[in-house]
Amino acid sequence: MPRRRRPRKISSYPGFTYFGPGRGGANVEIVLKLEEFEAIRLKDFQDLTQEEAAQKMGVSQPTFHRTLVSARKKIADALANGKALRVEGGDYKFVGKGAGRGGGRGRGGPPG
Repeated sequence: MPRRRRPRKISSYPGFTYFGPGRGGANVEIVLKLEEFEAIRLKDFQDLTQEEAAQKMGVSQPTFHRTLVSARKKIADALANGKALRVEGGDYKFVGKGAGRGGGRGRGGPPG
């Protein structure tokens, strides 16, 4: 029996949750989980090392690496093949500013 999955810590919700091709629209939509978004934000936008980013998310470095690879593959697929990208869901615990309101746990979109 597999071990229960620990929620990933995220400290920021995306400002936008839907990205898509401009003309003609997309027939296919890819879902990027919030923990995948957070991995991209920490590693590629904030330039943290994988070890630092994994610590912030409360996961091991190998788990962080798998999350990062999954996120990059989804983003590349969306860009290369003209698919829409929706950021939502996942198994996370919000630990950012205002997290005290309602516990900040989620398997869906931002609170509010």
